[in-house]
Amino acid sequence: MTARSRWVIGGGAMLLVIVAVAFLGTTRNRNLVQARGIPSDSATATVVFASPGRVEGASETTQVGAAADGILKAVYVKEGQFVGRGTLLGEIGCDELQASLQTAIAEADGARQTRIRILRGARDEEKKIATEKTAAARATFEEAKSRLGMQRALYQREQVSRASYEQAVRDLGVADANLQAAVRTEELLAAPPLQEEKARADAEVLAAEGRVRTVQERIGKCAILAPIDGTILRVYARCGESFSTVTPRPLFSLADTSSRHIKAEIDESDVDKVSIGQKVVIQADALDGKRLNGSVVRISAMMGRKSISTGDPSDKSDRDILEAVIGVDDNTRSLPIGLRVTVQFLTTTSLKR
Repeated sequence: MTARSRWVIGGGAMLLVIVAVAFLGTTRNRNLVQARGIPSDSATATVVFASPGRVEGASETTQVGAAADGILKAVYVKEGQFVGRGTLLGEIGCDELQASLQTAIAEADGARQTRIRILRGARDEEKKIATEKTAAARATFEEAKSRLGMQRALYQREQVSRASYEQAVRDLGVADANLQAAVRTEELLAAPPLQEEKARADAEVLAAEGRVRTVQERIGKCAILAPIDGTILRVYARCGESFSTVTPRPLFSLADTSSRHIKAEIDESDVDKVSIGQKVVIQADALDGKRLNGSVVRISAMMGRKSISTGDPSDKSDRDILEAVIGVDDNTRSLPIGLRVTVQFLTTTSLKR
């Protein structure tokens, strides 16, 4: 065998080895990709970068506190219970406000009755009495006037003394004054209310009703209501505990758990590597090795601060992040709200182009 033949045989053997290794490597990579949960139709997909994420419900988790200071009187819900918007979750003891409310209501009723009395004017009985007094005063005046005429005639004929005549004059003056007073009283009772009296009565009614609303609003703040439809995730409240609005704390935690999605925090150095519709693979220790598939459905329009801690000492907490919402393809799995996951963002040959 010549040297040339040996070179030809050796080169052919090396070529066969290279082809075999390449074939086995491709098969192994394909199997590895499929085993990790990457879609089989994206065999050329590779992981571009990974970001921490957290499982959320259809709505963000809402922390509910109280709007009034006091002792927690009652808790009406338990964890895992579905509640509708406006459901009474708990109640702060505000018994002292009930007495204040009754007093305010009584004052408002008194102010309204006073206003009605002013607008209505005097009672019919008072008006009738005033009319009768006017008639009596007029009769007395006419009698005094007639007596004065008689006394004047007698005085002119010097049949009565000057003192008797002057007494008749004084009696007529008193009768005239009494008649004028009776007429003015009758007119006053029949007159409509003054504008300033009506305005004052209206102001007193508004002020009293405002005090009632103020107390009612304070009592309303003692009730802790659900702000949204959702499931109670955590009950922090305990009966007998005190609550202060100066140092508030959550009493209930709830969220809409009708569906699940992942909120991933993308480091600012990877912002240009993510896009709407991009495929991702989701993994977590709680999934027992199973990996879920998903895609990017929404990307935040602004940067923010990190809120998910990975526990890695080398993780930089002073870097800004961009939030991305991941839709999970297999959403039938009941993932716990708040579960930390790792989101691997993929790219394919088509994406590279």
